[in-house]
Amino acid sequence: MSAKSCPNTAAFLKGAHAAWLAAGREGDAIGYTWPVVRRRKLSLERIDARLGQYSFDASTPIAPGSWEGAYWSAQTALTALDAVLGGAPTAFALCRPPGHHAGADYLGGYCYLNNAAIAAQRAHDAGAGPVAILDVDYHHGNGTQDIFEARGDIFFASIHADPATDYPFYWGHADETGSGEGAGTTLNIPMPRGTRIDAYLAALETAASRITAWGARFLVVSFGADTFSGDPISHFAIETEDFAAIGARIAAMDLPTAIIMEGGYAVGDLGGNVARFLSGFADKP
Repeated sequence: MSAKSCPNTAAFLKGAHAAWLAAGREGDAIGYTWPVVRRRKLSLERIDARLGQYSFDASTPIAPGSWEGAYWSAQTALTALDAVLGGAPTAFALCRPPGHHAGADYLGGYCYLNNAAIAAQRAHDAGAGPVAILDVDYHHGNGTQDIFEARGDIFFASIHADPATDYPFYWGHADETGSGEGAGTTLNIPMPRGTRIDAYLAALETAASRITAWGARFLVVSFGADTFSGDPISHFAIETEDFAAIGARIAAMDLPTAIIMEGGYAVGDLGGNVARFLSGFADKP
């Protein structure tokens, strides 16, 4: 979600934990009921209801410092963007919490504000476009897709685990290609569990070629290291040494590139995997 475009969302995040405590609850604020059929614009008072109104799952609790963490994570993404807009060919934003599951008005999937979407919109507003977003996290970036799926001015491509078997399940299927003015500007490439580097690079070639053919002049990368074979919640077979090849193919697109960190939960291997990915950009001018 974007704090600028959804001030009600920002206000909710800032006050949600205090409201949870004021309602007599303890610990982190966690939603447990959602309007899954359709979402009406209702004026709701109880914090339990509003947690469901602004989220889509129960995996993203709101703790005392959640707003500050999400806000500064988004600012980190914008700092990387500013570096690239200022002439750097590539910049990496080490964001935590991640963002690509957050929509314009909902949080979920450990994500509160959509860092990549915020950066892409800022790049677009700065005249750097056409802007493309390439999501290479294990999980589909449903929030990013939702934000831009009806727009024709920002292209979204995602390579991810097949939602038939993996979170977030309800988004990321291959037949989701955008709607309205955005028809054809969404590309989803779902991959089976156990995907190895050769198949992954073939999918990446397809995504990169589509982005190039579309005419992108600026790239935002949602990078998740949870494609790693040892990730505890993911099921691809990408090894540490493979990340360099992934980074190199993205670098070969030769676009100004802001890289935004998303997932990656094999904590002991995370630094090495990120470093190998970024090494693929080492030869970029």
